Amino acid sequence: MTAIDEMFEHFPHLETPHLILRQIEPRDAEALFATFSDAETMQFYDQLPHRTIEESRELIRKQQEWYARHQAIRWGITRKGDATNEVIGSCGLFKFDEGGHYAETGYELRRAYWRQGIMTEALTSMLTFAFGTLGLHRVEAVIDDANGRSKGLLLKLGFTHEGTLRQRFFFRERFWDEEYFGLLSDEWQPASSRQ
Repeated sequence: MTAIDEMFEHFPHLETPHLILRQIEPRDAEALFATFSDAETMQFYDQLPHRTIEESRELIRKQQEWYARHQAIRWGITRKGDATNEVIGSCGLFKFDEGGHYAETGYELRRAYWRQGIMTEALTSMLTFAFGTLGLHRVEAVIDDANGRSKGLLLKLGFTHEGTLRQRFFFRERFWDEEYFGLLSDEWQPASSRQ
């Protein structure tokens, strides 16, 4: 059994100095709705903001299905010391290649927690797990060309901008460019160790 197979048998619990990354459960629907219903948070997401909590419940069902099919894993981000254990964002890996050499990442964070270093800390833990425990060779990220905050985050984590696909997809009545970023295992250093 490979490390990736094992990950899909037993959901890995990740901890950082300030965060816990855990499996998202049906009871987290209200917390997800608080994030996914916010238009500004969803501005660069490839779907419209959630209008009902049922849409957030459906998202959780899909995430659980992808995990059961060994297609994707999504961690809910919670703050250590928060008695409510509330999910304030998520990050994950998906589009694993057949040989288990690469995957794509995606993430989002509730707007009230932006600019606090939370996503840097969460992705540092996830990338350390991806390159160390899972033995991935490469992690990719595809973002909207106008998403400056996400670009800054990826560059801070050591990703390289590898190209732009012009007018790659049609959404919200216009064509959007997509920016492609990649990070190789031998390039990975936690952000705290890079000055």
